[in-house]
Amino acid sequence: MSATRVFVARLNGAAVFDPAGDRVGRVRDALVVYRKTEPPRVVGLIVEVPGKRRVFLSIGRVTSIAAGQVIATGEINLRRFEQRGGEVRVMAELIGRKVVLRNGSGEATIEDVAIEEEAPGEWSVGQLFLRRPRTSGPFGKGPSVFATWSEVREKQSDGEAQSAEQLIASYSELLPADLANTLLDLPEERRLEVAEELPDNRLADALEEMPENEQVSILAHLDDTRAADVLDQMQPDDAADLIAQLSDERGEALLRLMQPEEADNVRFLLSYDPETAGGLMTTEPIILSADATVAEALALIRRHELAPALGAAVCVTLPPYEPPTGRFLGMVHFQRMLRYPPMERLGTLLDQSLEPVKAETSAAEVSRILASYNLVSVPVVDDNHRLVGVVTIDDVLDYLLPDDWRSSSGDEVKPYGDTSTAAITLKPRPGRRTRRASR
Repeated sequence: MSATRVFVARLNGAAVFDPAGDRVGRVRDALVVYRKTEPPRVVGLIVEVPGKRRVFLSIGRVTSIAAGQVIATGEINLRRFEQRGGEVRVMAELIGRKVVLRNGSGEATIEDVAIEEEAPGEWSVGQLFLRRPRTSGPFGKGPSVFATWSEVREKQSDGEAQSAEQLIASYSELLPADLANTLLDLPEERRLEVAEELPDNRLADALEEMPENEQVSILAHLDDTRAADVLDQMQPDDAADLIAQLSDERGEALLRLMQPEEADNVRFLLSYDPETAGGLMTTEPIILSADATVAEALALIRRHELAPALGAAVCVTLPPYEPPTGRFLGMVHFQRMLRYPPMERLGTLLDQSLEPVKAETSAAEVSRILASYNLVSVPVVDDNHRLVGVVTIDDVLDYLLPDDWRSSSGDEVKPYGDTSTAAITLKPRPGRRTRRASR
């Protein structure tokens, strides 16, 4: 049974199924067109299909919206979504707008929009969930109120900036890759507005998942202090990649504004040739002494902010324990730690079969080693056998995949669980961090 009223912000991310029950994508927005006297009419949904492609699903093909899922009939047109004149995206453009209530009670901000089914295959905007301005105090929210479309009028004139606060709140649960893709789908002016309002750590997460030209575009609109704060929150290797795309003058200015420790890590990475292990590695693996226990190591890899590839193993070295460390002793994989009691010393569990690579080892050779031995990371050492970082599988994939891999997709939509054969050509990306070697 189809729902008769659905709030779009809650619909965001809902799975879309075909009549056979196969999942073909996820809802990312709803598309409406304004009418003179009646509420805006819903013309369709914007659906993200495998490959991060956004496509249009006509509302007439939607047979059911219920329990956080959408069921569609027929085949989905895989042509990339292009917004037409007069069309408005609810999530990207309507939520966050200011309106004035016609009863004279003041203004409010749209926090959510309900769409309602008027007849089979015909939906329109119903209620608006509004938030009034807070009346006193620096914290908290103002009272909420429901209103119909006819009970409000939009406040801002054409071209006036919209509030990004509610849009950011609706994206709060998105994974970094989804957040990046969602930002890239916004109009440029709106994208920059949202980027300016995002917390430093969330913007850093999103930038790490964007193509380099989009990273540079967003960073160009941030003042140097804010840009440096965001770079501080990025993984050192990602920050190095981004700084390498900037002019030498701005790159150096941002490095001076960054936290000294973070800036040192980035400068260290920029000193390596981009086509080597040193150019691919991250300088923030988990490093412990041989006397550390399994319990201590497991506590560190449990940290929720740690990337899975970095949490797959810990590095054991002599002091000091910051790259470049004392002599590298070996790695201990988390699965091996799980087989031993909590107080077991890591020095007794070292993987003797895994040899580190030199910082000058070619990126191609590092890729071969990871693939040949089914590894998710490999340690990198200097000429004195000191640990300087680790190369993880995601670093290698980012190096091998073509520049436009985030936006490319196949011609056929398959269910998310489909594991049928697909082909993709991998080749090194020439010019990655092209300015690094000259710094």
